[in-house]
Amino acid sequence: MDKSEIVKLIKKGESKMKGYIRRLRDAWRRDFGDHEEPLEILKNLELFKEGKVTWAAHLLFRKDTKYLRSQGLVHCGRFKEETIVIDNHMIGGTIVEQIEEAMDFIRKNIRVKFVMTGKPQRDEVWDYPLEAIRESIINAVCHRDYTMPSNIEVRIYDDRLTIWNPGGLPLSITMEDIFKPHASVLRNKGIGSVLYHMGLIEQWGSGIAKMLNFCSLAGIPEPHFEEYQSGFLVEFRKDIYTQEYLRKLGLNERQIKAVFYVKERGRITNKEYKELSNISRQLATIHLSDMVKKGAFKRIGKAGKGIAYQLP
Repeated sequence: MDKSEIVKLIKKGESKMKGYIRRLRDAWRRDFGDHEEPLEILKNLELFKEGKVTWAAHLLFRKDTKYLRSQGLVHCGRFKEETIVIDNHMIGGTIVEQIEEAMDFIRKNIRVKFVMTGKPQRDEVWDYPLEAIRESIINAVCHRDYTMPSNIEVRIYDDRLTIWNPGGLPLSITMEDIFKPHASVLRNKGIGSVLYHMGLIEQWGSGIAKMLNFCSLAGIPEPHFEEYQSGFLVEFRKDIYTQEYLRKLGLNERQIKAVFYVKERGRITNKEYKELSNISRQLATIHLSDMVKKGAFKRIGKAGKGIAYQLP
């Protein structure tokens, strides 16, 4: 065996291993002795097998590994339109560094508002729940197929954020399975084991459920999951008022058009709805009242011409 491989990893990855051990102890999932040698740590983590350092060890602890030169990266972009890129960043480094740097890029390219709640510190409300995005990024680096000559892609648009990783679902898992309790099937066992011991993932196949829960708590639509182009795609939308959602509420096309009108202008009156829809005043009143009942609009103002409708 070429022992220089071990020497290089230990020399260039030792500080990463020490950082890993600190996080591992913080997570209370495994303990190592204060003076345990890096090679023993690799063996205990099953990252040194049959006299060789596994490729997972290189991905976890070395920045300059050959696996990260042409693939194994995270490519992040901020798009105004599909062909107009306004920010672009290719992320290398170790897997944990990729997770953190991808999150930094996302925070830089989505909006945050500050809400005063009476607490000593104001609350930060992001376009998307960061916990759900982070869970998706972690899943992508953990479950991607590192043999494919493609990188993870993070795309941020005005109205959505997508995360795609090479490699679809494991053969034993279907799209239906991911929405219910299921066994955790790891494509990359070594990487999954380390991320588990660091407290970054659970070994219960709970990642999808956590994303759904975080989005529900944030009041945004459920993420969309799809096997797409030999990979797995997660799409987050920050606006609940999509055509699909509005149709589920039972709105007709005129009412849906009115919702988008209000999204742009902030409010709509009976007269404006009548003119927008080319219908009678009486029918406009019926439509608007129906939208209030279905939760699409709320009514504001006093009787008569002072009445208007806004998003709730």
